[in-house]
Amino acid sequence: MVDKTTKTPFSLNAAFLFPGQGAQYPGMALDFLKSSKAAADLFALASDAMSRDMEALLRDSDAETLKRSDIAQPTVTLANLCAAAVLKERGLTPACAAGHSLGEYAALVSAGVISPGDCLKLVVARGKAMQTTVEKIAKLSGGGTDSAPGMAAVLGLAPEKVEALVKSLGIADLYAANINSPKQVVISGTAAALAAAQNKFKEAGAKRVLRLQVAGPFHSPLMAEAADAFGPALEPVSFKDPALPLFSNVSGKAVSSGAEAKELALKQITSPVRWIAEESAIAALGIEACLETGPGTVLQGLWRDSGNEAPVFAAGKLEEIEALFN
Repeated sequence: MVDKTTKTPFSLNAAFLFPGQGAQYPGMALDFLKSSKAAADLFALASDAMSRDMEALLRDSDAETLKRSDIAQPTVTLANLCAAAVLKERGLTPACAAGHSLGEYAALVSAGVISPGDCLKLVVARGKAMQTTVEKIAKLSGGGTDSAPGMAAVLGLAPEKVEALVKSLGIADLYAANINSPKQVVISGTAAALAAAQNKFKEAGAKRVLRLQVAGPFHSPLMAEAADAFGPALEPVSFKDPALPLFSNVSGKAVSSGAEAKELALKQITSPVRWIAEESAIAALGIEACLETGPGTVLQGLWRDSGNEAPVFAAGKLEEIEALFN
């Protein structure tokens, strides 16, 4: 338990929000490695799961390499787990946990559902399965960067309007994938589907339609082969009942059991991320602050856009965590 006299700009009742793929950047989490034994232990677990030196990978890789699902998923998860571990070393534990897309795996660890070692092994398998599927879709589409499937953010249209347009436009292989905020919905699809949709959404009132730095059409039926390939890796892993409130991308609600968490982990690959619903469920708990526990600032922006009153803070770098306690 943290002493209530600890100098923090937030109360102890804080939600940990873990970012997902797309938040990665070269060199992330290396500040934790140099300052924290818990982070060093996590780097060792991740290196074992990946069968390669994670410190060297993060130090030497460029942004394009880190974008690959088989690289991004274990590296982002490692960064998320390190941030949570450093917070714990300073006496802070989450009141509840949620993760956006891939970030849900770090949330599972924070809620005591799976171990860090199992988590890292799972995201390695998940990343490989998803990368293989993405490459297959791109090849069937003709190969090359211009034909790569992916995701795009639709800005300035209400979520219900975006979902209705996806259904009514009749564009093959186009899906509403991340229901992120009242101001942003992310769509998934083949390169052809995203290109065909761009002007349609602008004509409907979208301010912008931006391709994202992710390597696949995630959270859509196009990832069904990845889910099939990932299932055997997921099956033998033990999932315990959550030790604290844990929220699901698939349902947007709290997870009731380890069995449910395991079932949702597989469904999550092909199902939309109901992030607005998750944020509402978290706010309903009366939490007094949120921490973006991992790289980037995306979740901070989404939380603010949601209109929830609780403040949100960055906690993805050592200097950001240190600032919380000064």
